Amino acid sequence: MANLKDIQRRITSVQSTQKITSAMKMVAAAKLRRAQDAIEAARPYAERMRATLDEVAASGLDGSHPLFEPHEEKKTLEVVVITSDRGLAGAFNANVIKAVEALVTERKNEFAAFSLTIVGKKAIDYFKRHRASQISEAREVGPHVNYLEAQQVARRLMARFEHGEVDEVVLVYSEFVSTMTQTPKISPLLPFAPEAAGEGEEEKLPYEIEPDAGKLLAVLVPKAVEIEVFRALLESQAGEHAARMTAMESATKNTQELIEALTLEFNRARQAAITSELVEIITGAQALD
Repeated sequence: MANLKDIQRRITSVQSTQKITSAMKMVAAAKLRRAQDAIEAARPYAERMRATLDEVAASGLDGSHPLFEPHEEKKTLEVVVITSDRGLAGAFNANVIKAVEALVTERKNEFAAFSLTIVGKKAIDYFKRHRASQISEAREVGPHVNYLEAQQVARRLMARFEHGEVDEVVLVYSEFVSTMTQTPKISPLLPFAPEAAGEGEEEKLPYEIEPDAGKLLAVLVPKAVEIEVFRALLESQAGEHAARMTAMESATKNTQELIEALTLEFNRARQAAITSELVEIITGAQALD
């Protein structure tokens, strides 16, 4: 049986760990509230932006944009991977990385090459070990998601697509569904083709476009791509905090169970030591008699 001092030392160590996990849970919960508010505010804007493009496409007006045009030859697929910078969030980052690997395996016969745009230190660490030659850009998320960073990533992707360096771009990130659920999502980004109406199904717009649809799309389409990247970053941020909060809650419960088990072991060891001392006293007394 373990020494009483060793058991007491282990109990103290686990209690310290419990304080840390409990504090991390509270911090993650506070950050989650802000991140959840941010993504819930961004979703309607992104959806309305997409709906507007769909309406313009369905109207049959003379408007086009290079980012709408699919490339005839599919040589290179650009995968934008979004994870967190920090761990201690359960399988949050691992699930996104698995989704990327599954995507590459699934489409390896369709594309001759793959390139990776990585946002998030955890994904950077993994792909530097496994696919370093395929990384075209890597950056950390930082303490807060900001629109400027999403804009920089989106503009670089749009430039590569328009110059023919890549033929298709997809986003892979963790979508925030609820506090308990974060689902890896694969979302096509480029070509940014809206849903056009079928033949003979042109719809009249509920508004007029001036000066023309082409100039509207020249402004709206790049902005819509930026918004999609920004939304993915916000989804990932909210999912990270939710996953960490859940993981730390589970860790706190596990430490409590371990403390209870160690306390029981400590009491049994102490009782055994007391019993042994009593036996020695009684034996010694009997020997004197």
